[in-house]
Amino acid sequence: MFKPITIKDIAVALNLSASTVSRALSDSYEINQDTKKRVLEYAEKNNYKRNPIALSLKQRKSYSIGIIVCEVANSFFSQAIDGIESVAYKKGYNIIISQSHDSYEREVINIEHLANRSVDGLLISLSAETKDFEHLKKLHAGGLPIVFFDRIYDGIETHKVASNNKKGAKMATQHLINKGYRKIAHLANAPHLSITKERLAGYQEALAENGFRLDQKNISYCHHGGSNQKEVETAVQYFLSMNEKPDAIFVASDRLSIGCLTALKKLSDNDYNPAIAGFSNSDVLDLFQSDFSSIRQPAFEMGRAATDLLIQLIESKYPIYEHQSVVLDTELIERVKGKSK
Repeated sequence: MFKPITIKDIAVALNLSASTVSRALSDSYEINQDTKKRVLEYAEKNNYKRNPIALSLKQRKSYSIGIIVCEVANSFFSQAIDGIESVAYKKGYNIIISQSHDSYEREVINIEHLANRSVDGLLISLSAETKDFEHLKKLHAGGLPIVFFDRIYDGIETHKVASNNKKGAKMATQHLINKGYRKIAHLANAPHLSITKERLAGYQEALAENGFRLDQKNISYCHHGGSNQKEVETAVQYFLSMNEKPDAIFVASDRLSIGCLTALKKLSDNDYNPAIAGFSNSDVLDLFQSDFSSIRQPAFEMGRAATDLLIQLIESKYPIYEHQSVVLDTELIERVKGKSK
C-alpha cells in the first residue's frame, strides 16, 4: 500500500529535527538557505506533499469551496463550474460540488453537509423550490462567506453575479417580433426566482414597446424548473389547447428549452411548428431543432467572477461591508427563420 513520505521521514533522512524540516518547508526566516535547499530538494525528489488536514487544522482553513447548483448536466452550470475551477485551483482551493436537483430539501441537506465539512465558503445558485432562506441566513450570520450566482437572493448582504436577464429576454422576444411573430407565449421558470422575474420583465417590455398587449394567459410557469418533464408537457399542452395557438414561444431557461422541444415533438402534430427562442448554453439543441434561437449566458465568466469575489471574502482580514452586484451581458444566437406569409 502506498505510504506518503512525512516530515519525520525527511528529518531522519537529513539528520535534522522535525521542527526544522517543518519550518524549512514553510520558508521560515529562522532557517538558513542551505538547509532550506536541502529540505526542499529532498522533498521534491521523494514527492512529499503537505498533509492538507494537518495544514487546515493549523491555519483553521480547509482550502475548499462548496458549490450548490441544480444539476451538473445542465450546460450552463457545467460551463460555470469550469470557470469556478479555473480560479479556485490557481489560488490553491479545491471545490466540492453538490446538486440540489431543484429540490429545497436537498439544497438544505447539501448546504448543511458542506458547512459541516468546514468549507471556507459557498457559491450558490438557488433551487427552483427554495422560498425559505433561513438555512442560508443562519450560516451567513455565523460568518460563512457566501456568494450567489445566476439565481440570487437579495435578502443577504453579499456579492452576487448574474447575467443581464432582462436584456437577454427582451432581445429574444424582440428577435421573434422582428421575424414576424405576433402571438408570443412565455414558458417561465418558478415564479419566485430572481431569473424568472427579470426575464419576464424583459419579455413584457419588448411586447409593450411594439404595441402588443400583455396577456397573462400566454404565460405558463414550471414550478420545478424543468426537472419534472410532465410539468413541462402540461405547460406545453396548455399552449396547444388554445383556440388561437401561439406562433412563437420564448423559453426562460436551458433545461426548459430542452423540455419544451421534447414536449412539442411528442404532443404536437406536424402542422404546428411554433418558432422557439430561449435561454440556452447547450449546443445539443441543434439536434432537436436547427432553427432554435438562443440567448447564451457568459457562464464561464460568471463562474470566474463569483469565485474571485468569494475568495476575496474568505481571505480578507477585515469584514467587508461593500458588496458588488456583477451583471454580465448575454448574446443572441439567431437561428429562427422569418414567419411565412
